[in-house]
Amino acid sequence: MKLYPLFADLQGRRVLVVGGGPVAERKVKSLLSSGAQVIVGSPTLTDPLQNHAQQREIVHLNGCFEPHWLDAMWLVIAATEDRDLNQRIAALATERRLLINVVDDPVLSTFQVPSIVDRAPLTIAISSAGHAPVLARRVRERIESLFDHSIGSLVSLAARYRPSIRKARPDLRQRREFYDWLLDGPVSAALRQQQPKQAEHLLEAALSQPLKSPQGRVVLVGAGPGDPGLLTLNALRALNEADIILHDRLVSPAILDLARRDAVQIEVGKRPGENHDHTQARIHALMLSHASQGQFVARVKGGDAFVFGRGGEELEFLREHNVPYEVVPGVTAALACAAYAGVPLTHRDYAQSVRLATAHCREDTLPDELASMLSENQTLAFYMAVGQLEWLEQTLIRHGKPGDTPFAIIENGTRPEQRVLHGNLLGMAISAREHQIVSPAMVLIGKVAALAPKLEWFGTSAAARVADETDLLHEPESRSEADSFIACA
Repeated sequence: MKLYPLFADLQGRRVLVVGGGPVAERKVKSLLSSGAQVIVGSPTLTDPLQNHAQQREIVHLNGCFEPHWLDAMWLVIAATEDRDLNQRIAALATERRLLINVVDDPVLSTFQVPSIVDRAPLTIAISSAGHAPVLARRVRERIESLFDHSIGSLVSLAARYRPSIRKARPDLRQRREFYDWLLDGPVSAALRQQQPKQAEHLLEAALSQPLKSPQGRVVLVGAGPGDPGLLTLNALRALNEADIILHDRLVSPAILDLARRDAVQIEVGKRPGENHDHTQARIHALMLSHASQGQFVARVKGGDAFVFGRGGEELEFLREHNVPYEVVPGVTAALACAAYAGVPLTHRDYAQSVRLATAHCREDTLPDELASMLSENQTLAFYMAVGQLEWLEQTLIRHGKPGDTPFAIIENGTRPEQRVLHGNLLGMAISAREHQIVSPAMVLIGKVAALAPKLEWFGTSAAARVADETDLLHEPESRSEADSFIACA
């Protein structure tokens, strides 16, 4: 966040605008609407500014800028066309610790005037930190269409009844639910229909209803591989409503930033040296504890909770302990990473099926699995395989997978730092080490992976060097150990 957002109470406070042209005129108009005491310094004024001065709505300092104009001011706006003068005003204002906005010059400004969506008393401000005001205006236009003008009346109504709401709904979660009902229910509808008395009657009737004890619940949220744009609307709603957020280590900060500011966020990923079962037991205990206290718990997992995410185990635990739950599916990493790398998992000419596999499993070797992975027209998508690339490469080749089979490794898929390494299966592990590939990364093996360099559109990519037989690494410690990894995938 480049700028710290705030809303200033300028009611009755002195604000200096230097300049008397059309730009200054627009600034004065918005300042007057906020109740500021506006002082305009300039040798000339536009006709509307002259009218404001004649009506004594502003104070006009007739002449060129003088440093003493800054005395007793709260804010300063420099709206002249003379950059040297603007720079001088900015320097003097900074010396006095006055916040200053130099119109169309973010370098000289210590605050920016945002684009505004006015639904008084609700105000929505959009800022590009002064770098792209046209884009900020376009965003404002889109937001304008989302909020009916009656929402200002709803805010005013809620403000009048705020003490009553706090008294009738002492629990924070109950108050949040009540305010959600105000926004989405019949009170808001009555205001849209210009029926304020009916809206007030409905609000009072709702407050008089007896309260029920809050019931805890858990929602299992698939957060996708990292790009916040891939969140479903239900996932975003859960993040906005949850009291407690239990999240894995790989859930991106950009997604967690969308959560309620007052929600408690607890990272529950596996700790160094910790047993997976111990980690899962801790997650179960936290879900049960918080839900038993009547809290709304969002259990947030990267990708999709039902694809190698142990989501099924968590639902079994919740069902066993009679905790209400629901599931919000997420975009699993194989689908998202492949799409962001330009790799179609299936293709009419190259692959008629796709297989999702993991490097972590609970069962020993399943003999029939390996043969089915050698199909020429199948795409293999391996999760959590970065630490197993040598086993994966040698075992597939030893059992008949051609060394020239294309691969693509997508590191940090869908995130700004995404990298894609592509090449042939023979030498894949060496190339991954040379390019310092790290988790999280998705490994795709099959003919479709050859399309990565041709269809790439996001992030960066690199070609693996061509390997030969001498590049093959040492054999796994035991054939059965490598076979076990592949078979249980």
